[in-house]
Amino acid sequence: MKRILILTILVLGVAGCAAVTERFGLGRKAGGTAQEGPIDPFVAADPAEVPTLDLATAAPPPPPAARSAEALDTTTPEQRAAAAVPAAAGGRVLGTTVAALGDPTQPGLWLKTPLVAAEAKGRVTNPATGKSSAVTLIPLGGAATAGSQMSLSALRLIGASLTELTEVEVALEG
Repeated sequence: MKRILILTILVLGVAGCAAVTERFGLGRKAGGTAQEGPIDPFVAADPAEVPTLDLATAAPPPPPAARSAEALDTTTPEQRAAAAVPAAAGGRVLGTTVAALGDPTQPGLWLKTPLVAAEAKGRVTNPATGKSSAVTLIPLGGAATAGSQMSLSALRLIGASLTELTEVEVALEG
């Protein structure tokens, strides 16, 4: 009985190691493609060189009684105008993803996506409307082909439906 218990614990432990290495992108082969895992948007060797991002937290949380999209969207007109300014050339396109409305009570302009492995400045474009928004790209577990979650503010800014899935192009700014 002890042998079976020990064997079970060892097997589960090894299975857990595989999940941990996959989750954190450890052991990935150099030159991996988007299908193999998330793209690491930073080239800097020193984590201190990574810029501080505030698009995801620039707006205050909505009031507890908020029930409409207008009440839940706490970004200011100035923040929306700044986010809608077209990006300068030089950004790197990460790919397309299908975005759904994320947590509507989480303020800011953000996209949670498996296309990135670390938080980064980015831009999402709605090909149907041609509108785009600067966002904070936040890692979301899953395959690179999995869907993404977008903030209420960002969905409204790019002219996307709040109740339907929207295909968006995702790019790093820079």
